[in-house]
Amino acid sequence: MSAAVPIPAEVARTHERVTPYGWKALAGSVIGYSMDGFDLLIVGFMLPVISADLGFTKTQAGSLVSWTLLGAVAGGITFGALSDRFGRIRVLTWTILVFAGFTGLCAIARDYWELVVFRVIAGLGLGGEFGIGMALAAEAWPAEKRARASSYVAIGWQSGVLLAALLTPALLPRIGWRGMFVVGLLPALVAFAVRRTLDEPEIFVQKHAKTTQSSFRLLVKDRTTTNTTVAIGALCSVMNFGYYGIMIWMPTYLSANLGFSLATSAAWTSSIVLGMCLGLSLGGQVADRLGRRPMFLVFNTGALASLYLYSRTTTPGTLLWMGALMGMFVVGSLPGTCALMSEAYPTAARATAQNSLFNIARGVASLAPLAIGALAAKYSFRTALALLSSVYVFAIVITVFFIPELRGKQLD
Repeated sequence: MSAAVPIPAEVARTHERVTPYGWKALAGSVIGYSMDGFDLLIVGFMLPVISADLGFTKTQAGSLVSWTLLGAVAGGITFGALSDRFGRIRVLTWTILVFAGFTGLCAIARDYWELVVFRVIAGLGLGGEFGIGMALAAEAWPAEKRARASSYVAIGWQSGVLLAALLTPALLPRIGWRGMFVVGLLPALVAFAVRRTLDEPEIFVQKHAKTTQSSFRLLVKDRTTTNTTVAIGALCSVMNFGYYGIMIWMPTYLSANLGFSLATSAAWTSSIVLGMCLGLSLGGQVADRLGRRPMFLVFNTGALASLYLYSRTTTPGTLLWMGALMGMFVVGSLPGTCALMSEAYPTAARATAQNSLFNIARGVASLAPLAIGALAAKYSFRTALALLSSVYVFAIVITVFFIPELRGKQLD
């Protein structure tokens, strides 16, 4: 009988079970990210009410989300680098406090510029939340399940969005838009409590003392890394542009074009969100089992086709299932993207990469609500959505020529 061949330690580690710390870290990331999704969608639902109350134009209303996303760019870059320097848990706590405090202050805004200031500063915390939570989950889970861990964090966002879609029609007529911003504080309190019970991930503790280089320099340390950074940033931009272009204006599109009530618009928007949850789950599975690149090609092609078909659909029943299909493809590539960002950079730059690349992409995506609003004003919402589908062609080209395959790589 031949002797058994020993399994290399790095391969054995990929088959490790998720530890209790891994589950706890995931829970903290999920809850925090759900808070962000809840806040952004209630703003989308409340735009008509806020506009009527404070006398905003359609352009000013759309810009509220754009200002929030621009704040997220600055917060993402700043807090990501701070997390790589001072620790995941400590800086996550800071982001929650900033986001929660200024979300609550939105309730007392008296005019457009006061609300803009509060939204920008709340955006700082929102931007910091995303990448640090993704880095924390990636560092706490084994390599073979890394994309799935990222998918669970992303589903946290969609859970918050779904909660907003269900609660807003019930609460908004009773407590008004100011009361809704106060409600937005509650998930932050839960996230803060969970995060206070977590320690730093082991890999961060081990690697942190050995780090001397700037986390930003590590994103462009050589030509290959620079090309990867630019390519991932482009993928993130397409994904965010499509997402915010759809979700911010979808309630208005369903109301203005198809005559849906607020409650009906919320129900049909919820079908899109449920599709997104399914897409995120499937995206994580496909990315872990088949690879990052195949997953990007499948989901971006699906997003292109389904968004265009959705813009051509007018039958309510068809819109319901087509919306779910569109939602599945539009966000399904996110888990693979986040896993790829964790794998492409060392621990000393992981949160910087996640936050900087994703939130710069959010800055690009801040133009989406304005672009959709402008196109809708000149042509129609239907035409605007059809044109939006073309951005996914760019993502397919980027994947084919510039995205590396790093499935199963151990974190540095």
